[in-house]
Amino acid sequence: MSLQPYVDSEQRPLLYTALQFRQLVDTYTITGKVLVITADGRTLTGTLLSCDQLTNLVLSQTIERIIRPPDDPEPSFEVSHGLYLIRGENVVICGLVDEDLDGQIEWTQVRGSV
Repeated sequence: MSLQPYVDSEQRPLLYTALQFRQLVDTYTITGKVLVITADGRTLTGTLLSCDQLTNLVLSQTIERIIRPPDDPEPSFEVSHGLYLIRGENVVICGLVDEDLDGQIEWTQVRGSV
């Protein structure tokens, strides 16, 4: 199975299906920061501690990012959850985070809508 469609120009992985992610975890030790989008639309980032064959994920230092729409007067914000378990049936997508780029973004200033 090729992961070519899921890498950027520097061959860094971007996004994975559940099967590809599980194969990646089986092959390599992932100790970096991941971003997970859940079926109910939540955006979570944290350090991947474990996952299983059902794509259940355990994250540490988990932060949920709540991005407000452009016309909302309240700012976007982040909620710290610490150790967090995400059931595999709720995982839509999971990808590795470029921590340098992520650290440069002021998430409270980000606005967006679906």
